[in-house]
Amino acid sequence: MSGTVTALWRHPIKSHGRESLDHITMTPGQTMPGDRIWAVAHEASKADGSEWVPCNNFSRGAKAPQLMAISAHLQGDTVTLRHPNRPDLSFEPDTQQDKFLDWVRPLMPTDRAASARIIRVPGRGMTDSDFPSISLCNMASHRAVEQKLGRDLSIARWRGNIWFDGLPLWEEFDWLGRNIRIGEVIFHIRERITRCLATTANPETGERDADTLGALGNWNHQDFGVYAEVLQGGSIRPGDEVQVL
Repeated sequence: MSGTVTALWRHPIKSHGRESLDHITMTPGQTMPGDRIWAVAHEASKADGSEWVPCNNFSRGAKAPQLMAISAHLQGDTVTLRHPNRPDLSFEPDTQQDKFLDWVRPLMPTDRAASARIIRVPGRGMTDSDFPSISLCNMASHRAVEQKLGRDLSIARWRGNIWFDGLPLWEEFDWLGRNIRIGEVIFHIRERITRCLATTANPETGERDADTLGALGNWNHQDFGVYAEVLQGGSIRPGDEVQVL
């Protein structure tokens, strides 16, 4: 049994915008190119860009739902951000942080630690996992959550990298410890992804409007998607086959 790739997404700045892609080229041991290159450390964070640190060091959608409504476009060293309640912003994260901090300030809750600086760790994306990961998400599992909630949901709530269809719901959880091939790329499946309040926010409005975590509780877990590690590089496009090896 095999599935098919339906969508590819990256998030140039962790928790601050999503971008749809028509193809990717993966490298062994690396994150998706252009994915989570930067992260936004808040004023209580000790993150300095010298090493990977957990997600609680950063401004993110779990604490600031308005961030979920940001879309992004990465071109070279320039990121363009769009939000329904803010003017478009184009800037270089490595050299123009003040422009970004002024832009994002109205989107941050006043009772949370304010965004303070943008960091990057050379050589790896700032994934939630402590290893350079790619997140894989199953459209059948997404539709099952929609059914429990009785409404349509944007897949952007889950901030996944590679989406596929044509396989049973929660099939991805059976892949733990196994290898799969997607297009030219071979992945090793490492972990299930435990979800947070970020998924309850609408990616169009930034308002919390769906109890996604409660819906997942119908299956006695709070997980959606899996983290994978790239073993063999190559290209992936929508329409490519997803096959367990």
